[in-house]
Amino acid sequence: MAPPLYRFRGFSAPLIESLQSSNGSLIGSSIQRRYAHVLPSADSTSLDASKGDRERIVILGSGWAGYILSRQLSAKKYQTVVISPRSYFVFTPLLTSTAVGTLEFRTAMEPVRSRSYPGVHLMQGWADAVDFSNQKVTVEGAVLDRHQVHPLAESHHSGETNQEMQVEKKEQRREGKRWDVDYDKLIVAVGAYNRTFGTKGVKENAYFMKDVRDARKIRKRVLECFEIAALPTSSEELRRQILRFAVVGGGPTGMEFAAELSDLVNEDFKRLYPELMPLVKITILDVAPKVLSMFDETLSSYALRTYHRRGIEIKTSYTVEELRPGLPHQGLCNGDEGEGCYTLRTQQEGDIGVGMCVWSTGNMRNPFIRKLTTQPIPLPPSALPDSHSSSSDALEQGKNQEWMLSRNFRSHALLVDSKFRLLAHRSDHEQQEGEAVLPNVFAIGDNATIRDNPLPVTAQTAKQQAMWLSARLNNSSPAHDDLEGKDFAFKDMGVMTYLGVTGKSGVVGMARSILEPELQLAESGIDSNLLGSYLGVWKGYYEVLNAGKTGLYRRDQGCFGHFMELK
Repeated sequence: MAPPLYRFRGFSAPLIESLQSSNGSLIGSSIQRRYAHVLPSADSTSLDASKGDRERIVILGSGWAGYILSRQLSAKKYQTVVISPRSYFVFTPLLTSTAVGTLEFRTAMEPVRSRSYPGVHLMQGWADAVDFSNQKVTVEGAVLDRHQVHPLAESHHSGETNQEMQVEKKEQRREGKRWDVDYDKLIVAVGAYNRTFGTKGVKENAYFMKDVRDARKIRKRVLECFEIAALPTSSEELRRQILRFAVVGGGPTGMEFAAELSDLVNEDFKRLYPELMPLVKITILDVAPKVLSMFDETLSSYALRTYHRRGIEIKTSYTVEELRPGLPHQGLCNGDEGEGCYTLRTQQEGDIGVGMCVWSTGNMRNPFIRKLTTQPIPLPPSALPDSHSSSSDALEQGKNQEWMLSRNFRSHALLVDSKFRLLAHRSDHEQQEGEAVLPNVFAIGDNATIRDNPLPVTAQTAKQQAMWLSARLNNSSPAHDDLEGKDFAFKDMGVMTYLGVTGKSGVVGMARSILEPELQLAESGIDSNLLGSYLGVWKGYYEVLNAGKTGLYRRDQGCFGHFMELK
């Protein structure tokens, strides 16, 4: 019989894991100990013993694509193993709301290891290498990895030489922190990292919006800026600059965070720090000539007018050259300069003092994908000729040659066919279109691009890919391959960007958003049906419930960001 707490499925599910997510409460810990025996173990011995005659599907990554796929695969047909450095899935559309306290962190998290899905096994680690010929994945443990608190802007081995990495890997193998996992089918869904364009100081000093850890850091930093400005020892110049918040990137994430921060300032901080309000400034910087470029001109113009009315400054065609600790003029920052303020250098204005810089300029290739696409591999025995550009004779001739996984020329993501199977080409051939297909290795989500059919790198794309692939795999059998004769077709559900709340509260006020399923403008109250249709029922319901809570009780500023210290 299930534990009583699990009967309340309407709340943040599963409830136990949510309790654990909120900084390990005593209740969550005691429940975990009591029911630990029912949670699936992922050590190699127990995996092999419980596999039976099922195929083992190893999923690399617990993002939108990997997490949804793991929930949809048939437990009767497949043994599902998720390998990911984080043990939870992040509902990314809610991150901007959690960063300012509108929503709690647990509302944007869902654990991979769950009693609701006992057939899904988790290994918390980094996928380091793949042996396609012997069908093995090499995993590096990540439970105690210090890089877990770092933003996803660089490899967790960044800064190490090849010799240092090899010595470290041998030591990890000896200590049991590095191991191999066999697979029958492999799904690569490791996602992408934050793109910094190599801008000096960004990886070290900017704040990102990729994970719950990033949102926690932003929460803490926002309050620090206001508390530093409120100190009687802070000069007027320091206050003016530390209350300037820069958002680099005019896409949906950057625009939504600016709107959420404006809501926080105007709805809550106006009452807490009334004397500081004239000094607060929110600025969006983008290198492109216009923000929200994926929207129709009418919609992006509407967004510009809305932000202008809200006092949010938007500067386009701006190039950021550097981000460093300290204010432009030395001596203004008491104590540690890196803690109190930052200097943002732009090509157009020179040095600008800011209290925080949130960086949201899109995605770059995951270091694991870079490693896969730059190292030669032997042709796997299971490889098939690519009907698009090769023949069985050409495949036979290249059997003893070195091969490379094909990649998209522009994004450098893994190149896949219309069934998400990896493509490969001979390393001595210049063309990157693929000459062979790896029938038991798939790639979905941000780290994959369908040949001749590039799709938007969004959550809805990853979700649709995961749903389609899981249905094909579940319907396949030894006598019937459901992938044959069927190609993935993407259905555009539209794009929605939150522009902030006006009115006396989040409930009776107007939630202004722009929605583009057919280049139409939507301006309506908070509607769970509208939000549920385009962003998922989860986001819709939480926006409604938490908007009501925020309107009635306001955000809890007493422990805003300080109840959990980040190392």
